[in-house]
Amino acid sequence: MKWTSALAIYTLLWVLSAFFVLPFHGRRSADNEVPLVKGQDPGAPAAFRPGRILLQVTILGTVAFILYYVAYTRGWADPDVFTGRK
Repeated sequence: MKWTSALAIYTLLWVLSAFFVLPFHGRRSADNEVPLVKGQDPGAPAAFRPGRILLQVTILGTVAFILYYVAYTRGWADPDVFTGRK
């Protein structure tokens, strides 16, 4: 596998993992009895921590890529299976 292909796959898995991490950071301001600022939506997060979210997304994306890479090197995820070539 070329390094550019590995980078593209890692980036894809990193972005995909954001869709799994973000729903768990949904405590709303209205749930915490925090007074809302004028113009703030009640469904907005009470405390947005982008550093924590990025760390969790990076960890999940890295684990997913390692699993994929192990499967690729062992031959479990062979791209020729989908094309019918040998």
